[in-house]
Amino acid sequence: MASSLSDLSDTRHAEKMAKKRAARVKMLKTKTIERGVVIVNTGPGKGKSTAAFGMVARNLGHGRRVGIVQFIKGAWHTGEKAFFDSYKDQVRIFTMGEGFTWETQDRQRDIKAAQAAWDKAQTLLVDETINLVVLDEINVVLRHGYLDFAPIRTAIEQRPTMQHVILTGRNAPEDLLELADTVTEMKPLKHAFRAGVKAQVGVEF
Repeated sequence: MASSLSDLSDTRHAEKMAKKRAARVKMLKTKTIERGVVIVNTGPGKGKSTAAFGMVARNLGHGRRVGIVQFIKGAWHTGEKAFFDSYKDQVRIFTMGEGFTWETQDRQRDIKAAQAAWDKAQTLLVDETINLVVLDEINVVLRHGYLDFAPIRTAIEQRPTMQHVILTGRNAPEDLLELADTVTEMKPLKHAFRAGVKAQVGVEF
């Protein structure tokens, strides 16, 4: 009896999966557009930059070139910067920040650093040899008003057709969310930091 029930369950499962596969094949046939996409990783949860760097690794695996501008990080050593420096033929990385906005306590200095970072970003967004551009923590810069969004929108809209762009950071502005093709909001359920665990090498930086 138990064997019969198991066989019936296996048969139903196979039928269900066959229907799902047929539906997915049909759906995929409708996806015919091929172009670069704009991706926004935002929200208060951990993983926004980490997800972006995962896509960097994916592009490197395909032999493609990547450009990265870090708008906030720069005041401390990070594992990703050290790693990507070993891929100089494929990765152009500019770590332009001076730390979190509360560390400098100088708005004009932060604006100047943000503009310098954006100047680097613009050189990447016109480079047809670069498949992926990561603007790390630019959402924070926009949130504080250190950069105007209008020229950023224009540069993204006028970039090479097949170039992908990822913008990370909390509190992405509504204009950016409207521009994006894909938006992911990271939400924290638990975080070790709240339990008193300090930032760990290889996890947070």
